[in-house]
Amino acid sequence: MLGKVLSKESCAKCGFCCSFRLKSLWELPKVSAEFAGKYTKDINGEPIEYAFGEQDGVKYAVTELQGKYRTDDPEEEVRCPFLDPECGCMLPDEDKPFDCKIWPLRYMKIPDGTYKVCLTPTCPEINKLDPEKMKKLVSDGLGEKIAEYAAKYPFMIKDYKDGFTVLQ
Repeated sequence: MLGKVLSKESCAKCGFCCSFRLKSLWELPKVSAEFAGKYTKDINGEPIEYAFGEQDGVKYAVTELQGKYRTDDPEEEVRCPFLDPECGCMLPDEDKPFDCKIWPLRYMKIPDGTYKVCLTPTCPEINKLDPEKMKKLVSDGLGEKIAEYAAKYPFMIKDYKDGFTVLQ
């Protein structure tokens, strides 16, 4: 979805969005319960644990990474179970979680109660671009697609965090 502004190669080389510190576990993509049933093993054949929940009558799952940390170091990172450090994401495009497809964009609930497409301030690749390119991408239809998806799958909506740029 972001191919107009980011190349798959630059994303695969970076991998920043696919590893998580303890403080960034809120960023883990929520996926459908069906996804969790289909993808039960990581790229090494190890079982994947999920935490399950429900929001507005829609069931979802989140990859359980908490037990993967080996230290108490808040800077320690744990990779997504689908990230191959050499090749990038091993999921087929049609199964890639929506949050992953749109990252570094997030659909967020703003403190005033509205919902907006926002840009994370931490993506190393996107920070190399003119922010106007992202605003244009969102206003040219991507923002509508994101809002439509969120209406169907409300579990993907994140609460607004300071530092995110509201794009639409």
